[in-house]
Amino acid sequence: MRASTSSSLPQAVISRSALAAAASEAVSRGGRIADLRRDAWGHGLVGVAHAVAAAGGEAMLVDSAAEAEALAVEGIDAVTTGSADVDPALLYGLPDADGAMRTRPVMRLVGRVLSMKPLKAGDAVSYGYTHRAECDTTAALITGGYAQGIVRALGNAAHVEIRGTMRPIIGRVAMDVCVVDVGSPTGAATDDEVTYFGGTGPAAPNLARWRSVTGMSAGELIAVAGAHAARRWEA
Repeated sequence: MRASTSSSLPQAVISRSALAAAASEAVSRGGRIADLRRDAWGHGLVGVAHAVAAAGGEAMLVDSAAEAEALAVEGIDAVTTGSADVDPALLYGLPDADGAMRTRPVMRLVGRVLSMKPLKAGDAVSYGYTHRAECDTTAALITGGYAQGIVRALGNAAHVEIRGTMRPIIGRVAMDVCVVDVGSPTGAATDDEVTYFGGTGPAAPNLARWRSVTGMSAGELIAVAGAHAARRWEA
């Protein structure tokens, strides 16, 4: 099964309720200045700034004077120098050094099933054929590839959540898509939502696995994904 490109992008879904709760928890721990550089680590500068300010944060650390001025229009103080003391793991709902989640993930990265294909034992998957099916199974082509932050190293090394079950990414991750082994033909269907990380299901702490596989920090991973996915907000 060779992955072909798609114009569809994965979505970085930002939860307003999770953000409000996480900001409140982070600020209550004594933080004053929140790190909102790189577009609030891919979460959206203005939305996160409002949540932190509402929770009692005093200022935001941003990348540029233009961003500080934009927040000033919103009635929010911002600085471009110095350091932040609001715990980003709490603010963004990231796994800590031990992989534990202390607040709910604010970002949920999701794709969708583009198509399904049966695989026979021995069939190869994706370009380079780094994976061959060990038994008869079903593969799903999923929106989201290395151009959107689904790092190449995750191929054959990480899982996604489909219908509440974790399923392995198989073969090499392509530019805009990847392939997932869904087991039986009823394991998924075209247009099903696929969760890469975040949310409230079994993929919630997936960034800890991504961090281990890629050597990147959780902050780097969400900033890249948030910048290249189609962002939307939910309650």
